[in-house]
Amino acid sequence: MQPVVHWPAEAIWQAVVPYLPGFTVEVLPEIDSSNSELMRRCRAGQSDPTLLVAERQTAGRGRLGRQWHSPPGSSLTFSLGLILNPADWGGLSLAVGTSLADSLAQATGADLRIKWPNDVWLGGDKLAGVLVETASAGLAAPGRYVVVGVGLNVRQPEPGWAPPASADQVLPAQAPAWLQDAAEMDAPAALLAVAARLVADLQRFEQLGFAAFAQRFAQRDALAGREVLLSDGRRGRASGVSATGALRLDVLGRVEEVISGEVSVRPVR
Repeated sequence: MQPVVHWPAEAIWQAVVPYLPGFTVEVLPEIDSSNSELMRRCRAGQSDPTLLVAERQTAGRGRLGRQWHSPPGSSLTFSLGLILNPADWGGLSLAVGTSLADSLAQATGADLRIKWPNDVWLGGDKLAGVLVETASAGLAAPGRYVVVGVGLNVRQPEPGWAPPASADQVLPAQAPAWLQDAAEMDAPAALLAVAARLVADLQRFEQLGFAAFAQRFAQRDALAGREVLLSDGRRGRASGVSATGALRLDVLGRVEEVISGEVSVRPVR
């Protein structure tokens, strides 16, 4: 039996609700996917701002249809849903990654990097991933209901555990990093460290777009100046991102812009 986990729901609610009326925090012991649940609620007409924490996900999802696998107690998985109406949606996943990396770096003192378009790295390995989805069903207000899903590796699983192999994976999976390798921090403490700032940064993105995060991202860009391989076979040197968050890829002196929905990217070691 897993020990009872004490989540800082009240502290997060008190920090956020003054600038996000109607905000709620909910913790579920088990669900298929916190992102899927908030998307279902939105399509049913429930679009209140919600932070939904899943102690265990049975069908956690990542970008490009990948699954997020983690045994109970070894990770933090949550989704944040709220209505946003920015002038330009470009770079949203990078803004989320920047917010997470800044918050966790401040809490742990670790040197965290962001791997375009949606991963947080610790020591060159994957600490956290982000999945952003939107829906408009049932909304009378302008904008869209945005669901930001986060999966954060907290502690290494017991020996012998391994995620299922993926038959459709084009590039090899990135090795995991663990938050407890950087600091003595459990999942509730990590949630407390990132939640309020994430809400504030999403509202900042709505007002100012990716421009408000470009410098912060550049300081943590894990791929800048490195040779990278794309899942579509292209290879080149990463040279930062565009004003809308597209990866700038230098291929033999010609710069191409790569949109995050198109491909996966890995540095060539």
